[in-house]
Amino acid sequence: MSPTVSNRVGFGFLNIGHAYDHLFMLLFPTVVLGLQGEFDLSYGELLALMIPGNVALAAGNLPAGWLGDRWSRSGMIAVFFLGIGGSSILTGFARTPLEIAGGLTLIGIFASIYHPVGISMVVEGREKVGKLLGFNGVFGNLGVAAAAIIAAGLMSAIGWQAAYIVPGIVAVATGVAYLIYLRLRPKNTISARAARQRRADVPENMMKPVSSRQVLQRIFWVVAIATIFNGLVFQGAIIALPKLFEEGLGPLADSFVGVGLMVSLVVAVAAFAQILVGYLIDKFSIKYVWAVMLFAQVPLLAVLGWTLDHGMLIVSFAAMLMIVGEVPISDTLVARYTTDTRRSRIYGVKFLFGLGAGALAPLLVILLHTPGGGFHWLFVSFAAMALIVAVATFWLPGQKRLDEAAAPEVV
Repeated sequence: MSPTVSNRVGFGFLNIGHAYDHLFMLLFPTVVLGLQGEFDLSYGELLALMIPGNVALAAGNLPAGWLGDRWSRSGMIAVFFLGIGGSSILTGFARTPLEIAGGLTLIGIFASIYHPVGISMVVEGREKVGKLLGFNGVFGNLGVAAAAIIAAGLMSAIGWQAAYIVPGIVAVATGVAYLIYLRLRPKNTISARAARQRRADVPENMMKPVSSRQVLQRIFWVVAIATIFNGLVFQGAIIALPKLFEEGLGPLADSFVGVGLMVSLVVAVAAFAQILVGYLIDKFSIKYVWAVMLFAQVPLLAVLGWTLDHGMLIVSFAAMLMIVGEVPISDTLVARYTTDTRRSRIYGVKFLFGLGAGALAPLLVILLHTPGGGFHWLFVSFAAMALIVAVATFWLPGQKRLDEAAAPEVV
């Protein structure tokens, strides 16, 4: 296997991993629609079962990032594939709500590996990372999109258990294939850790460590604010969509499969916006591209919860274009201005913020779901969060200031 082919295959596994990561974490918002007839629990009580898994997803980022930097990034990705698949199979054999919550927590633990480790591998040794992160992000969001239709299809055809067992078997098989790939790929003459250290000593064009403490602090706080609020908006919108469509689309989605298909179509098409956004932030000021996308979200989110039928479908699609499209932007900022030897840990902190906030999303969905149907105030609150982040982006240093603050030494 030539190095070029090996790199392509490795990148392919990373893209598949991103899809799996989101797919397994988001099977439940659709599965829960069928569980209402299985257990004597309300929609809110059942949805709450996914909260421990979301907490585990957030909490695992720091140890996963540390292990990726200190042990082996490729080894951690192998653990991710096998662990998330095995946990999903166990969840499919759950007999009580408590066992379901336990299975979802295990899925969250293994899912926490991907973002700090996998994203670091995607940008490792690359000069322009916007398009790469955009392409990788498309796969992540195709996983989001596939979750709804896979869960609905398997639940309708076989039962809710199959929605976890079948994808779990596929993930374990992928993990075995990845281990075979690791064994067959060409071996480098120096260790991966030593190679990363060498790149840190002589930074590449893409890595411009910033020496100015003031500039670093501004980047940190903008990324932190964006990660927290965008995490809530993204996760909350994805969790709410199946129920929103079930209640608001009428005959357009009159079955589990119909709901799953509509959710999948909206998210899948919106996912491809990340490629365009990746291209734009490689060519133009990341600050202004980001601000435009965030300001566009505000009116769309504010009216989404008040629309019905075709109007709901159109507005939700436009809103998801903006929400999903801007995902690679903060990851690109981290990739451009951090060194490779620390990147998994820095991504671990970033995703701890975002996924930690996202862990609260099910609770927010439960609290703001109108008993008679609808998510009016949920999406108004999401609009307010998008506005906060949009205003915060103006505090981000401009490209000229960032370039002036770049330093050749590791900080």
